[in-house]
Amino acid sequence: MPKENFNGQVIWITGASSGIGEALAKQFAKLGAQVVLSARREEELKRVARQLENSEQHMILPLDVTDYASLATAYGEVIQKKGRLDCLINNAGVSQRALICDTLDHTDRQIMEIDYFAPVALTRVVLPSMLKQGSGHVVFISSVAGLLGTQYRASYAAAKGAIHLWANSLRAELADQGLQVSVIFPGFVKTNVSVAALKGNGDQLGTMDDAQANAMSSNEFAEQAVQALLAGREYIVIGGLKEKVGVWLSRLYPPLMYRMIRKSKVR
Repeated sequence: MPKENFNGQVIWITGASSGIGEALAKQFAKLGAQVVLSARREEELKRVARQLENSEQHMILPLDVTDYASLATAYGEVIQKKGRLDCLINNAGVSQRALICDTLDHTDRQIMEIDYFAPVALTRVVLPSMLKQGSGHVVFISSVAGLLGTQYRASYAAAKGAIHLWANSLRAELADQGLQVSVIFPGFVKTNVSVAALKGNGDQLGTMDDAQANAMSSNEFAEQAVQALLAGREYIVIGGLKEKVGVWLSRLYPPLMYRMIRKSKVR
């Protein structure tokens, strides 16, 4: 269902200390929302908050989304200070740059914890009050990789595909109770996601991919994402022509898409 605007709405964004999360925070603040900024790095959250319009109305909430015991307490702080939550943006995540044969089990599990289990857990925490108030919007930042699957991103693609399908089930179960569920599938966006991506042994890659460096800006992504959410869209693909063609082929003619992926340079 389309929204009139985000003015005055309370929007909680995880992974808000940089990249897509930071850009979304700026865009929502520009539209009058009260933004709750969460990530592990408190100093970076403070930096982001200082740049937001109407900075005094926003809230910093340091949080490790994989510390499941702290999620209810964190949400309690949001309700105590803001009184309600209108929208949760599950953005915190980690990417991967490693071949399957080079990826250790603990790295697989680390990616799944951050990209799948954490947003599921946080969403379950906020659901009761959203359902009680009869409204709420839960947004998941997935990835085009979660729709296609590519080399060097097997565990990441699996986690992002899993959160997409979990979100579909959530929507099917609770849409008639006032809950909106949207999934956004970014293609390449110019952020530090590849710098922080995990190698097979779990260490960070530490360098930026060429595709990431030459991609759309995080601000451009955020503008498109917020406009799509205002329009009430539930399935939102944002990226360049190459990513959009891949998604289109994956739905209409998967064998051709598989051949293209095998020949493509994705690292």
